[in-house]
Order: sequence, then C-alpha cells, then structure tokens
Amino acid sequence: MQELAKQFHIACAQGDIGRYCILPGDPGRVPAIAALFDDAKQIAYNREFNVWTGTLLGEKVTACSTGIGGPSASIAMEELHKCGADTFIRTGTCGGIDLNVQSGDVVVATGAIRYEHTSREYAPIEFPAVADFQVTNALVEATKKLGFPLHTGIVQCKDSFYGQHDPAASPVYYELQQKWESWKRLGVKASEMESAALFVVAAALGCRCGSCFHVVWNQEREAAGLDQKMSEDTSSSVKVSVEALKLLIEADRKAGR
Repeated sequence: MQELAKQFHIACAQGDIGRYCILPGDPGRVPAIAALFDDAKQIAYNREFNVWTGTLLGEKVTACSTGIGGPSASIAMEELHKCGADTFIRTGTCGGIDLNVQSGDVVVATGAIRYEHTSREYAPIEFPAVADFQVTNALVEATKKLGFPLHTGIVQCKDSFYGQHDPAASPVYYELQQKWESWKRLGVKASEMESAALFVVAAALGCRCGSCFHVVWNQEREAAGLDQKMSEDTSSSVKVSVEALKLLIEADRKAGR
C-alpha cells in the first residue's frame, strides 16, 4: 500500500496523536472527553472519526470516535497505532444482561464474547478477547475512586443492534434467542458492539486495551418486572476513562514504561 502523509480514514499523522487514547463510539461525545484534557484541540474530523488531542499530567493524550461496531473501531485502532498510540480505553454505552446490572451503573469488561466477525480476521476463534490487566485495574480503581456502582466481568459483542433488541423479527431468531439464553446462564454482564474486536486487534498489534461502559437499560430487568429508569447520561464512563488514563500515566512513569 502506498505510504500516505496522513492515515486514510482518521486523517492524522505522526505527532498528532498521544500514546494514550480514549475511544468513544459517538463523534458527538469527543468534545466532552476533550474538555477533561488540558489544552485540547481538534486534529481531524473525517467520516465517523472525530479526533482531539490534549494533555493529562503533561502527557499527550487523544480522544477518537470510532462509530458503531467492530469494523470501524478496528480501523481507528490500527491507524492510531500507526501514529504512535499503544494504550486504548474504549468508553461508551451498553445494555445490561445480568439482573444485578442497573441503568446508570458502570461495567468494566474483563473479556468479551466474540459474537461478531471483525475479530475473526485478526485471530482464530479459539483465541480469547481479553482486556489488558493493567488497563482493567486502572478502570476499576477509577470507578471506585469516583464512587460509581461497578460491575466487572464478561460482555457480549454483536454486529446487529436489533438482533439483540428484536431477535424474533430475524430469520435466524432461533440462534439469536438460544445464544442470548447462554449469555444469561453464563453470567454475562452486558451487551455492546466493539470490545471483542478491539481486544483482539490490540493483541495482534501488541497494544493495551480496556473497556468501560455506562449502562443505558437492562432488557432482562424489564422482562422480570424490576424497576429501572433509562439512563442516557454517559458522563460517568467518560470520567472513569479519563481518571483511568491518569492512573496509567502515573504507573507507567513509575515503572519506566
């Protein structure tokens, strides 16, 4: 492939990107993340990739949106890595599965079910999608420090949003519904769309990646007749991701990484 002055999709080059990156899905969430950085400015906005760079504790950091799903998330990670990034936190929203996971809580993923296809183009299906231990510990510590209700565990990743929310309408309803029952029996915490791909791509690139999520809704609690209110304020997972980056920067400096 021809060498480009800027990466083809994110429209960024070496020097534009910090070593540490936060990856929301929605481009509209990036300015809210960047507002928690020091001296942040927009670097590029191409397709679904809204890119801002600033500093935390004097270290260059970046927020880059990825759109929805594994394909565009993997593109962002690949191109950010080519620009010098090696530590990633995926922050976003999820739907609860475990009955104890309520709207407004924070879920930190320890691993992800590869019920999507992007990761299969990076590793055989036998390879697990596992979050980086250091990043996960930082996310857990940050969530506790900020006082948000916390759940840690496996999340399910899929390619079809409506396959989760209206499986009966799909021609393959039998598979969707049976697999969903499996996730429930296995104690899976929540459902989202990017972590499996990002964890596997990070492994392929030799990078670190973790994920934290704000719980919008839990359809299993709804089906069980349990009280809940939809929560669309995503500021909790954003604050957790920024606080976790600070912890990682401090730990890396102390360890000489």
